[in-house]
Amino acid sequence: MKSVAISGNKREERGSAKSNLLRKEEKVPCVIYGGKENIHFTINEVKFDKIINTPEVYFIDLDVDGAKFKSIIKEIQFHPVTDRVLHIDFLEVFEDKALTVKIPVKITGRSIGIANGGTLRTAKKVLRINGLPSAIPENIEVDITELKIGQSIKVGEIDYPGLTFLGADNAVVVAVKMSRAVIEDEEEEGEGLSEEELAAMSEEERAEYDKAQAEKAAEGGEGGDKPAAEGGNKPAEGGGDGEAKKEEATPAE
Repeated sequence: MKSVAISGNKREERGSAKSNLLRKEEKVPCVIYGGKENIHFTINEVKFDKIINTPEVYFIDLDVDGAKFKSIIKEIQFHPVTDRVLHIDFLEVFEDKALTVKIPVKITGRSIGIANGGTLRTAKKVLRINGLPSAIPENIEVDITELKIGQSIKVGEIDYPGLTFLGADNAVVVAVKMSRAVIEDEEEEGEGLSEEELAAMSEEERAEYDKAQAEKAAEGGEGGDKPAAEGGNKPAEGGGDGEAKKEEATPAE
């Protein structure tokens, strides 16, 4: 995982009034914990832009008045209106001690299912993992090359040396679903969808598909039970041929 070096200055006086004064000077109150003692310090606000406005995760190499600490950002407090950074908590990191962090997911490969008209759906953009600092990558790569329509990759199927993935093993990370356009095309052609394709649908898509199939079956049933005399040689009301032509154009299925 990438590292970013940031320097700060230790502060002895604390409290909301002192913190507000620091913020007026464009300094952010911070604390680092997890080691022998908690250390309170400040960092210039502009130094955080490159690490808080990105989905990437970094190790932070802190220098507080000459004291060195390897850390990660544990929590950031933002102003509810301006989104300005109010306070940052750092967790000190040790090479021989496992830690838990959230790492972004990176999708790689070209799915077979997408090539056949499917749609990629990412259910999880970050994953919680536990491991030693040396084993933690910049991102978790998930290869979707072999994914067909209706298939997915779950948390329990991802393997990274030295890492433990936290959360339910059956939680879906990414899946290839049948696209709505393909569903509509196959309905118009009268082709039924396979069990695999049906399983790939969302609840909303499945409900719409079932409704369309039911309406289609009902229309077919009505046409098949219509008496032969109806729509035969009896002229349509009004004397025109429009109704007769309409019935001829839509024979019973």
